[in-house]
Amino acid sequence: MNKERKLIIVGNWKMNKTVAEALDLVHGLKLELVNVKEVDMVVCPPFTALGEVSKAILDSNLRLGAQNMSEHNVGAFTGEIAAVMLKEFSVRYVILGHSERRQYQKESDELVAKKAHAVNAAALKPIVCVGETLAEREAGQTEKVLETQVRRSLARLNKEQMTEAILAYEPVWAIGTGKTATATQAQEAHSFIRSVLAKMFDETVARRVRIQYGGSVKPSNARELMSQPDVDGALVGGASLEARSFADIIKNSI
Repeated sequence: MNKERKLIIVGNWKMNKTVAEALDLVHGLKLELVNVKEVDMVVCPPFTALGEVSKAILDSNLRLGAQNMSEHNVGAFTGEIAAVMLKEFSVRYVILGHSERRQYQKESDELVAKKAHAVNAAALKPIVCVGETLAEREAGQTEKVLETQVRRSLARLNKEQMTEAILAYEPVWAIGTGKTATATQAQEAHSFIRSVLAKMFDETVARRVRIQYGGSVKPSNARELMSQPDVDGALVGGASLEARSFADIIKNSI
């Protein structure tokens, strides 16, 4: 597939997989994906499995990501994880502002912006999630919601820092529901987000930033979604928990 930007497909394992289960999964992925070079492939295990997974993928084409990170450096922040702790395991990417954290942990755009700045300062790559609810889409507020989230969540990054960031458009109504935005809906949202980036930064930055789609991505819809000009990859949830389905998403995207 001829794309302007290299695809990046990320598996967000969420609160799943013991260490033993995580190692079984990455072993299967290494076998399935050994010859794939056209796509940046990232797995994001829970914190408890980062160390062992890091060692397991050391000699592979898989890269490691984390599901969250504190906006603070080390210190008195019970239950938090600092950048230096993630870097010890060769983490390269950090998911920020996932809709589940926005909903359940009440994370705001402003907090996501602080975290994105901290991730960038640590020479890691933030994956910043944005997306509207079903009620917002049905009320015709999709673009308003996306522009607000993008502007506020990226407010602390400059042009140079932004080129190292990744955005993930995740319509909340499509996460874990089995519903998927159509390829046309995804393209419209991604194109709009890119236009916001052009206004915030400039056209060059907007063209360089990769924007993933997330929301019930599976092998059967991956090709059509990834074929859209402004869809630069996928943030995969449930389908990343099994080696064959995650590998098939990647292979179908090439």
